[in-house]
Amino acid sequence: MALLPDRCDYQSLRTGFRWRIPERYNIAVDVCDRWAVADPERQALTFEHTGGGVEHVSYGRLAELSNRFANALAAHGVGRGDRVAVLLPQTLQTVVTHLAVYKLAAIAVPLAALFGPDAIGYRLGAAGAKALVTDGCGLAKLADVTEPLPELELVVSIEAEADKAVRFSALVEAGSPRFSAEQTSPDDPALMIFTSGTTGNPKGALHGHRVLLGHIPGVQMFHEFSPQPGDKFWTPADWAWAGGLLNVLLPGLKLGVPVVGRRSERFDPEDAYRLMATHGIANVFMPPTALRMLRAVPPPSGRHQLRLRTLGSGGEQLGAETYEWGRAALGLTINEFYGQTECNLVLSSCAAIGVSRPGAIGLPVPGHDVAVIRPDGTVCATAEPGQIAVRRPDPVMFLEYWDRPQASADKFVGDWMTTGDQGVRDDDGYIHFVGRDDDVITSCGYRIGPGEIEDCLLKHPAVALAAAIGKPDPLRTEIVKAFVVVKPGVEATKTLAGNIQAFVKERLSAHEYPREVEFIDEMPMTTTGKIIRRRLRDQP
Repeated sequence: MALLPDRCDYQSLRTGFRWRIPERYNIAVDVCDRWAVADPERQALTFEHTGGGVEHVSYGRLAELSNRFANALAAHGVGRGDRVAVLLPQTLQTVVTHLAVYKLAAIAVPLAALFGPDAIGYRLGAAGAKALVTDGCGLAKLADVTEPLPELELVVSIEAEADKAVRFSALVEAGSPRFSAEQTSPDDPALMIFTSGTTGNPKGALHGHRVLLGHIPGVQMFHEFSPQPGDKFWTPADWAWAGGLLNVLLPGLKLGVPVVGRRSERFDPEDAYRLMATHGIANVFMPPTALRMLRAVPPPSGRHQLRLRTLGSGGEQLGAETYEWGRAALGLTINEFYGQTECNLVLSSCAAIGVSRPGAIGLPVPGHDVAVIRPDGTVCATAEPGQIAVRRPDPVMFLEYWDRPQASADKFVGDWMTTGDQGVRDDDGYIHFVGRDDDVITSCGYRIGPGEIEDCLLKHPAVALAAAIGKPDPLRTEIVKAFVVVKPGVEATKTLAGNIQAFVKERLSAHEYPREVEFIDEMPMTTTGKIIRRRLRDQP
């Protein structure tokens, strides 16, 4: 329905592609049930359990478990349009819950495990969640939620029973293994992912079932026409994040490619190398900061026998330095791509057909109309900075912000959905990311993107990780401030700070070098390895 032909040149892909969205479409039926009928023993998932042990899950088992849980949820009054929150790491129960919710025509609300009680309480309340599926850690956070949650009627724990929570396993055991999925249209709501903007509280981006079909061409681009023999997907990204759920888990299941999952509290580069080698993972999505952490440890050659075929990266700017490292250390070209929660995976690279350029986030994925626009909605000229935007209608685009009609309307300039990301288009059509509207630094009249500075900082031999932000300054509006984690064995001194400043000044320009350098022991990051610049900006 949305697959790319195998290994065709880019222009042919663009001109020949047509969306074929069926009148009836349900994510769970597409990614699970149809496989369970055709080949019930086909491997769908592999889980590496904490403390050892590996579990393989077939499509047939996945269909039965999700049917049982759908029946159990229905018995507790969950039905079409009800919101079911999923506060879980990469576990089998996470997948089963998502599929059961889609089968019920209810709406899944994934919540990241890193959220604290206030963040969880706000999202549960804003979504009007009727049910929550979580673990012991989530229950502990729920106990500290102070916001009233009058609509939350059912709390399910995948671990031990707790006050006002029922056991996931008991519900599954009691549910019938037969369930007929609700008839849903592509535009029926399926998923709500909360996203934070520059101002105000997070907004719930509501997606229809068609969102998965909209992702497939982009996934096939950065994974170079997957499925191919031997393909196996993995990401360290939380499955509550669009990058984990919609770039990896659900596309992998749809394409019949086994997906590897495991619970993990933080990204460990050495363990990531081990996991990829142990499970013969061929296809990885990894955010740029996680790749930089890989780069900070010895290369895998001689220590781990990797079988990587493709490596995609997105969520923040990759940078030319990490791009070149991938070729040297891993022997492949990292395919950078771009999107956001409201409209994901609309730009991509694909080295297999020559669509790759250091420092660029890719070309428009077949089926998506992407441009850099001015505030009035006109398209920018080549090399003219503007805002990256996507034209509607587009199957990957969100339906609306939940209960926020004005915010939904404000997202558009005419038919262009604005992203809040600044970019430029080069002569060959590649789009280069400059920075988020709230990340772009304004200094002495210059607008400075942090990506180029960070890429330069990483070239310094003493720097392991780096982030650049704008710090308010009465004279210059803002100055560039760099936060740096040094490599093991390097002493963080004033002399080193001055050396780093001079290094950047010599390689970029006098207005872009960091006028302040602060050494920190650990970079604040999400569990997916994305720098949380807000925390850096909030530091005194």
